[in-house]
Amino acid sequence: MTTLKDIRFGIEIETVRAGRERSAQAIQSVVGGRVRYVGGCYDEWECQAADGRIWKCLNDSSLTAAPSNLRAEVVSPILSYADLETLQEIIRALRRTGCRPHRCAGIHIHIDGSNFDAKSLNNLAKMWYKQENLIIAALGTNPDRLRNYTRPMNSEFIDRIERKRPRNREEFAEAWYGYRNTRPEHYDRTRYTTMNFHSLLYRGSIECRAFESTLHSGRIKAYIQFVLALGAKALNSRAACSKKREYNPATAKYDFRVFAILNLGLTGDEFKNTRKHLLANLSGSAAWKHGRPTANA
Repeated sequence: MTTLKDIRFGIEIETVRAGRERSAQAIQSVVGGRVRYVGGCYDEWECQAADGRIWKCLNDSSLTAAPSNLRAEVVSPILSYADLETLQEIIRALRRTGCRPHRCAGIHIHIDGSNFDAKSLNNLAKMWYKQENLIIAALGTNPDRLRNYTRPMNSEFIDRIERKRPRNREEFAEAWYGYRNTRPEHYDRTRYTTMNFHSLLYRGSIECRAFESTLHSGRIKAYIQFVLALGAKALNSRAACSKKREYNPATAKYDFRVFAILNLGLTGDEFKNTRKHLLANLSGSAAWKHGRPTANA
């Protein structure tokens, strides 16, 4: 059985105010190594850590709220669960150096797709689609981003999965694109989806784009654990249901808590803060679906 701690991941954090050079220097203050200017179309700075892994700081043109020299999209190397503490220290260092989130910015979390076959990909797609409205509410995804760079999952894609039941990655890719696409391109329009499978078909990682930008290290850790738990659930499940869950604001906190604990296994003290951050935006009671019962008079 695969656990969330077995899945490798990466993260992209969009920030403003400090810029790319200062962001790379902040990363260096945690991981050591050396900082250098790379340039290119993304005006890249990088920090090659003491362990040889490279952290990138890129110019993201979507961050139009800030001048070009004050934008930085921090892109991690491939990380393991054991790297979470180091990542949190990097986030704190970025905040100290002046980096700030912005309402137009986001966080993208990638998980390693190498162990996902057609069945587990189908599972993940259907699980996400079923719970998407609840997840979006929990994450507080900006409506502007949902209209542009982080669109909800296409129901026609789910319909194709249910009808054709993809048996391999080629058939899954055809369901995703709606046609046989043997040469996916980087900026394919399907990439701008809350759960982005174009990233898997183009570069080998599954990307979740639904998170709002933040430099709160505990919240980012919770986001990563959530995505890893989703991935582990998809890998371990024999099947999944895609029937869309009706979102009810009055019971949302209880519904998400049940989803996180019973479905994803985010239980116990280890994930106490994870549940806290994931439930923070939702209304209702986490313990009682319809409110605490009242004693009979």
